[in-house]
Amino acid sequence: MAIDRQRRATALIVAACFFMENLDGTIVTTAATAIGDSLGVTPAAIGLVITSYLVTLAVFVPASGWLARRFGGRRIFLIAIALFTIASLGCALSTGLEMLVVMRIIQGIGGALMVPVGRTIVVSKADKKDLISLVAYITWPALIAPVIAPLLGAIITSVASWHWLFLINIPVSYKHLTLPT
Repeated sequence: MAIDRQRRATALIVAACFFMENLDGTIVTTAATAIGDSLGVTPAAIGLVITSYLVTLAVFVPASGWLARRFGGRRIFLIAIALFTIASLGCALSTGLEMLVVMRIIQGIGGALMVPVGRTIVVSKADKKDLISLVAYITWPALIAPVIAPLLGAIITSVASWHWLFLINIPVSYKHLTLPT
């Protein structure tokens, strides 16, 4: 029997979140010079922008399970997407290195909660026979993100500005906030 439509749709929503989380972890690297020039700092200083996001992801992932159990998975998942979206907008609107680093930390918190809680929602009520397919739906798009991120980041900063590295998250995130999980 095929995976039901609702469960597949939820898995694809989580996959898109996982894709965005991984994309944002690496897309900034190719734009370090452009961001540094725009903010009046060296490209090396942009390492803080990259590192703050990745460290925040690592630090807050363990809290995701506790928060989901305490406040409900769906609620935490939606809050995480909202945090990620608002922080993405904040990153795009940043006028200084400090603001960009703070927004990346908030974005990292959203990402750290978004993916593990989303995965739990997907697999928690799945039939055993559907688990491999559901996990594949979630995982494969995320594996592509770090591969295409440098090229995508270079293209975006060549034809637009570095701000669009973060603005591309907003329509995808907003779409997920409007869908039931």
